[in-house]
Amino acid sequence: MTTAPAPARTTTAVVTGVGVAAPNGLGTQAWWQATLRGESGIRPITLFDADGYPARLAGEVPGFDAADHLPGRLLPQTDRMTRLALYAAAEAFQDAGADPAQLAEYGVGVVTASSAGGFEFGQRELQALWSQGGEYVSVYQSFAWFYAVNTGQISIRHQLRGPGSVVVSDDAGGLDAVAMARRRLRTGTPLMLTGGVDSALCPWGWTARLADGRLSDEDRPEAAYLPFSADARGHVAGEGGALLVLEDAASARERGAVGYGAITGYATAFDPAPGAGASGGLGRAAEGALADAGIEPEDIDAVFADAAGDPAADREEADTIRRIFGPYCVPVTAPKTMTGRLGAGGASLDLAAALFALRHQVLPPTVHTAAAPHHTLDLVCGKPLRTGLRHILVLARGRGGFNSAVVVSALD
Repeated sequence: MTTAPAPARTTTAVVTGVGVAAPNGLGTQAWWQATLRGESGIRPITLFDADGYPARLAGEVPGFDAADHLPGRLLPQTDRMTRLALYAAAEAFQDAGADPAQLAEYGVGVVTASSAGGFEFGQRELQALWSQGGEYVSVYQSFAWFYAVNTGQISIRHQLRGPGSVVVSDDAGGLDAVAMARRRLRTGTPLMLTGGVDSALCPWGWTARLADGRLSDEDRPEAAYLPFSADARGHVAGEGGALLVLEDAASARERGAVGYGAITGYATAFDPAPGAGASGGLGRAAEGALADAGIEPEDIDAVFADAAGDPAADREEADTIRRIFGPYCVPVTAPKTMTGRLGAGGASLDLAAALFALRHQVLPPTVHTAAAPHHTLDLVCGKPLRTGLRHILVLARGRGGFNSAVVVSALD
């Protein structure tokens, strides 16, 4: 007897909650209002003495005292990255009006992303090795443990028994985690917490960032990170990000939850090997996300750019946007100029900004920079742009050839 395959589950993934820890605002409302005002959180590093380093600016989350937000017993078990993630997770659940304890026992899962996290934890392990009688865990063990700790700590803190995963794809990870959570919804889990929060603002983490030569050594915050500008000279690193509550639309309606928007399209593509003569993967990721959403380029109302701040990478991204949409044909914004690049947290913070933009029908600005004429970009600069928004494309790239794109759409 032949049995027909079961039909694929169709699910609309709706974002019903957002939690943010960002350099220009702790909490969603403080961050969003600062973003609309064009307020930058890039400033001299205070979390450690950076005077002896060539790069001395970063995006630090202001006013965050973990003791104000977490039980004392958690503090010795966590570092700053995990504490920021726990803050964002709690805010996202509260914003969604979702108490995991009141939902189905195995109905809430978590997928987070990390790229630079673990350095502070690893540094503590090395310091323990150097101190007399200190226990030591190998650096590789500490990183392997740490990449899972955010998901684990969030699950333990909120007693989540659903599926849990961690994505490591550098700065593209914040989008990839959301895509994985979306797939979990399609397999039957009604609610997922997802996104990325990163932090590596410690001496060891800073040394690792300096090693790739991409950090700006400019000491003036307003001149250090100028993506798409003729004066681009690298980027500023930061910490923080956003976590989102992603729900099946039907489940959200049953709860009476109000969504920000829907994740309607996603695709990822790797860059070819150097010297292969093929084009980069960002365009294929963007086109794949549009196809997944079932829309055409002319349906996109705005693009949130990856905005590397590197002249060659900026040119590649601008060329991709021009090829898909045409010169000056779609508003482009990069609010990460107010925060710096946040590792895996940057893409999920851009997703949060896109969702708030859909809700309020306003695009946040790009600050301190203007697009060089040869990029032919309609870059939203200086002040917010109030315009009709239905579909927004969010782009992200990571070292190692990662390229990801997500389409977020307004709810009907």
